[in-house]
Amino acid sequence: MSTIEMRQGRPVLDVVVPVHNEEVALPAAIEQLTAHLVTMPWSWRITIADNASTDATSAVAHALTEIHSDVQLVHLPLKGRGRALKQVWLHSDADVLVYMDVDLSTDLNALMPLVAPLISGHSDIAIGSRLGPGSRVTRGPKRELVSRSYNALLKTTLRTGFSDAQCGFKAIRRDVAAVLLPLVRNDDWFFDTELLVLAERAGLRIHEIHVDWIDDLDSRVNVLQTAADDLRGVGRLGWSFLAGREDLSRVRSQLGTARNDGRASVQLILFVAIGIASTVAYSLMYLGLRQSFSDQTSNALALLATTMGNTAANRRITFGVRGPGAWRHQAQGLAVLALSLGLTSTTLWALGVFAGGRPHLSLEVIAVTVANLIATAARFIVMRTWIFRRVDRHAMTHRPTPGTAIQDPTQSTARG
Repeated sequence: MSTIEMRQGRPVLDVVVPVHNEEVALPAAIEQLTAHLVTMPWSWRITIADNASTDATSAVAHALTEIHSDVQLVHLPLKGRGRALKQVWLHSDADVLVYMDVDLSTDLNALMPLVAPLISGHSDIAIGSRLGPGSRVTRGPKRELVSRSYNALLKTTLRTGFSDAQCGFKAIRRDVAAVLLPLVRNDDWFFDTELLVLAERAGLRIHEIHVDWIDDLDSRVNVLQTAADDLRGVGRLGWSFLAGREDLSRVRSQLGTARNDGRASVQLILFVAIGIASTVAYSLMYLGLRQSFSDQTSNALALLATTMGNTAANRRITFGVRGPGAWRHQAQGLAVLALSLGLTSTTLWALGVFAGGRPHLSLEVIAVTVANLIATAARFIVMRTWIFRRVDRHAMTHRPTPGTAIQDPTQSTARG
């Protein structure tokens, strides 16, 4: 368990600086940060999150809390930037939670535009980006290549909309953090990416600003090892979405966000894949049943079995729905079965009429398979607009509407 040395007063901003063995860089960073924060129009606090330092970082940080009344120290026994941020943010009483790296690579003049949209109620999360056309970045070619390649991979595999997942300059509203952070499983460098992907899938507003950034030449981050860990994280997160393990309904209901994780293009790809598998299963089942039953009976039984399997698979994988409601969704799916049954039954009847009797079995299979594919296309629309349509009925009382400013309990006077 972590211990937090809390001080009186509830600030608007809580600026968290995670550190691990930073006894040399920490004093100058805190001095520079406090000098900048006193120029801002909101009350603030700096939290030094010392995660398992083995040098004199803890002693240095404690000394800084004695010098500055608005600096506090958090001790964590385990290493991990994500773990440190999660612990501090979940315990903070500030309205807007910020974090930045101790090297202060990002120009602090970007702090005002970073937090302003959160304070005004316009956005839920704000991030700095080093990859936009308005950014000015000084760093080596290896880091530039790794960063751009990683973010391109995110856009390709997880279909992200933000441009820079790992810039150490982010902010989040406290009410959003309380709901979203428990879902973030990574405690290290992938924490940033997972947080943003989940936020985006939950329909939260992510505000992005272009920043000036200078690489820290003394950085001890193992770029290649971090990249490898991030790739494993991308794989885990991507598989979780495909398997329907990420249920963001609680985030949407509590924060009143629109559902946007089911982008039509992604859903369509998954639905088509499941539809192909269902159609193949239907064709094989019809062929087997046709040895013992009539064409209409075989068609009805094959459709019944594959429709139930199709509904269950689309519920979990395509639309990411879990928990209660499975039987209701199956009942709705069976109601849609009438569409497929009517189309395929009519096709079989017409085939018998025009063939002048019982047509060849292979012709029957081809005809009903084509008819079932047509019905499957219509079923996607029905599933998206009726069966798995989620209407957020939760009132917006848990989330300030855009344009609603956060009230500063200290009358927005700078402290420090």
